[in-house]
Amino acid sequence: MNLTALQSLCAEVCKLTAETGKFILEERKKFQSSSIEKKGHNDLVSYVDKTSEQQIVKRLKELLPESGFITEEKTESRKGDVYNWIIDPLDGTTNFIHGIPCFCISIALTMNDELVLGVVHELNLDECFSAVKDGGAFLNGKAIHVSQIDKLSDSLIATGFPYHDYDRMKPYMEVFDWCMRNTHGLRRLGSAAADLAYVACGRFESFYEYGLNAWDVAGGAIIVKEAGGVVTDFSGGNNFVFGAELIASNAKVAKEMTDVIQTKFSASK
Repeated sequence: MNLTALQSLCAEVCKLTAETGKFILEERKKFQSSSIEKKGHNDLVSYVDKTSEQQIVKRLKELLPESGFITEEKTESRKGDVYNWIIDPLDGTTNFIHGIPCFCISIALTMNDELVLGVVHELNLDECFSAVKDGGAFLNGKAIHVSQIDKLSDSLIATGFPYHDYDRMKPYMEVFDWCMRNTHGLRRLGSAAADLAYVACGRFESFYEYGLNAWDVAGGAIIVKEAGGVVTDFSGGNNFVFGAELIASNAKVAKEMTDVIQTKFSASK
């Protein structure tokens, strides 16, 4: 698929997230706590997640019939030979359930296992972040770029709190402590997709988290990269989609941030 075809497909995906987003926001107005289900410890889901995913999958099948799907709620799960969609229909479900206004739809497309398209739509502010490989990154159609801050001491950092895997809490808290003392501060939005989108448009200089799933990060990761940022796993490698750990930074603080995380996490082994 060439650049023009990807851009056309991305535009359709942006329209899809807007349509599905209207459903999610309408359901938020009448959502009841009795609709909450538990998938695991602190891992919540509702009919809104599942219905949204079904709507997204149905439309994506029409747009790219030969594609496969990796979806959070498992409403569709089959591997495509070339193309595979990675979908989180509602990233920030806990925020949604509690009425906290930060949650997203995140959709990514891989071609031969390489990320080639990403859309993250934060619904409350109606901000649609998008990117295709070698095509730049955009927010509601306007080009975006990571910030030009060149040191962590002038940076605002985002993270996510572990909610089920507590085995690496000691080094995680050491990084947290270091960032509190040596940066402008830390923020925890409750949506990894939003965190990545905010790195891409320069609101954060860096985001790190472990215990992540592919659907949490795939859409946002390519947007950061196309916005001029750097995305790696904690070792500085490329296993950030399926490796359950990720650092995303602007290009100027990426090495400094990676060094901090590697120092703290390596010391704990």
